[in-house]
Amino acid sequence: MRFIVITIFPEIFKIYFETGLPKKSIDKGLINYELINLRDISSDKHKKVDDYTYGGGTGMVFMFPVLKKAVEKAKELSNNNHIILLSPSGIKYDQNLAKELSKHETITLICAHYEGCDERIKNFIDEEISVGDFITQGGEIPALILIDTISRFIPGFLKKEEAVNLETFSENLVEYPQYTRPNEYEGLEVPDILLSGNHEKVRLYRKKESLKRTLLLRPDLLLKRGFDEEEKKLLIEIEKELIENIEKILKR
Repeated sequence: MRFIVITIFPEIFKIYFETGLPKKSIDKGLINYELINLRDISSDKHKKVDDYTYGGGTGMVFMFPVLKKAVEKAKELSNNNHIILLSPSGIKYDQNLAKELSKHETITLICAHYEGCDERIKNFIDEEISVGDFITQGGEIPALILIDTISRFIPGFLKKEEAVNLETFSENLVEYPQYTRPNEYEGLEVPDILLSGNHEKVRLYRKKESLKRTLLLRPDLLLKRGFDEEEKKLLIEIEKELIENIEKILKR
């Protein structure tokens, strides 16, 4: 997998790719990257890449000619290239989209800044993506989010490849609680069932906790998935427990 990033802050990405799992994956040949600095492409003697908007308004906008040249350069680096513009008006990013994007040979990420990009660049992209309903200073942090989440689906990137399929959102479930040693510290203890050595009971406990957490924290995720008979029984147990707790609270 190759990542090509179009940005005015390439140093941000150098830190990411030269650290931890990304660096190890580069050393293994699993991923590689290219950084295209918009200022290096600018024909302006001051390396200017932005200008005021037609029609007035606050803020500056990346100019179309320099953006188009950057996209053309990215396409020269790879024939099979999926071009993405990071933008608040794009489609909402999620785990499923990350998995789909991981199937591409090369992904180019355009990091907008200031008030965004000249609208005409959208004629030369494949997709416009938003990482959430909020505004960041620029597209660099959203681009890093895409790179990081997509990379996790590349075989060999994670030490345990099955881990990506067990994480939150992979099955539209919030992950169950995790614990490690010591089993007791300052009066706070690890649930006994996790120390029992009974793998089946541990599995059911984790499934139940995952369902319960999702119901309480992200009920919208449950609407996206189906349930087997075991999960239906666990949901009924959770419902009874919640009702009992509510009744106890109301009687106080």
